[in-house]
Amino acid sequence: MDNLTHSLAGAVLGRMGLKRLSPRAMPALIISANLPDIDSWIAPWLGLPGRTFHRGFTHGVGGLLVMPFVAVAIIFLWERLRPGKEGPIKPWGLLLACFIGTLSHPLLDLMNTYGVRLFEPLSDRWFYGDTLFIMDPWIWIALILGLEFSWRAERLARNWQRPAIYSFGAVLAYIGLNGIVSSQAVAASRPLIERIEPPRMIVAGEVPLTFWKRQVMWRGAKLAGSVDYDPFAGARLDAKIVPLNLDDPRLAAAERTDADVRNFLFWSRMPMVIHVDGRAYLSDQRFPALRRVTFMVPLDKR
Repeated sequence: MDNLTHSLAGAVLGRMGLKRLSPRAMPALIISANLPDIDSWIAPWLGLPGRTFHRGFTHGVGGLLVMPFVAVAIIFLWERLRPGKEGPIKPWGLLLACFIGTLSHPLLDLMNTYGVRLFEPLSDRWFYGDTLFIMDPWIWIALILGLEFSWRAERLARNWQRPAIYSFGAVLAYIGLNGIVSSQAVAASRPLIERIEPPRMIVAGEVPLTFWKRQVMWRGAKLAGSVDYDPFAGARLDAKIVPLNLDDPRLAAAERTDADVRNFLFWSRMPMVIHVDGRAYLSDQRFPALRRVTFMVPLDKR
């Protein structure tokens, strides 16, 4: 998910009562809820490819063991430079808050088609939720409303935790609803796909804003295509069906000699070879709109 969502999630967790764990717990929750994304920044320093390093160690069990302590260190450094007026920090309470904040990050990221390596470094297997688009304004609205009503209740000396809890519950219900929509989209698409080719993979891709719709991507042994799903209108097979081209000899040759190709294949869930202007590129079926920007690796470098 985007960092606004992670920040709002950390803040709502604090307003649900976790800010009572320690002075500075509120900023600690927001920082720790974002900290796993530090992998995108440190990858170049370590000489690692950002695409394959992202959503790995810092988002897995390794990150859960390390990131909370990093967040605690940041808070203690800030406290040393600018001491607060809330009293001394409670180390164990602060560490617990940072652990919960850190844990919220991969759980939210898991909801996308992008995926997360939850057990890194023990396993490099990817896990995919296929439930939420990476930027979801409906979640923003629910969390912002929870924060606003929580702050308002606190100013009026009322129960300020309750609005945040309701907001958190609404987001959980929304995630569950989206999970049901994705399952229904796959089930409705399967009979249509089987008329073309036995499917080897069907992925319900989320659609921005219109959360009740899905762009279902499918692939068989040789072909790939998509299905537009709307629970109110049913499933409609897209007439455009393309070859995967995974038997292109340039792919096998590039995989042996090109680290970029190997890294892309490690990251890719739905790899395919596409041809643009007479050249062959390795791409991923999930992100057609971003191919010319991010998700294309040339197989015949010139």
